[in-house]
Amino acid sequence: MATGRVRTLLRLEGVTVLGVALAAYAQFGAGWGVFALLLFAPDLSMLGYLAGPRVGAALYNAAHSYVGAVALMALGVLAAMPWAVAGSLIWLTHIGLDRALGYGLKYADGFGLTHLGRIGRADPW
Repeated sequence: MATGRVRTLLRLEGVTVLGVALAAYAQFGAGWGVFALLLFAPDLSMLGYLAGPRVGAALYNAAHSYVGAVALMALGVLAAMPWAVAGSLIWLTHIGLDRALGYGLKYADGFGLTHLGRIGRADPW
């Protein structure tokens, strides 16, 4: 788990991805209705936790890793598929927002354990 300055750097990375993806989406000219509709679509991966923490973490991480979003971007650019470019920018915006807020990739040991640290309030005791 990241702590201290490393955690701060990873969260700033999220802010950067969020800002760049959002600005690119605005310049791309795709509809904001589609953006609003799909922005939280990656969070549907949390339904995987209904099958247990290992499956849930794997599905969540697949939907919240930059790998899929960047691959979709490459496909969209190389194959001239505007819908794929727009979708990848929405996906990158979501991931950037999550990372900026401190929601990282999950460990199977518990939903609140992420590569950015524990989610939620610290135990005061």
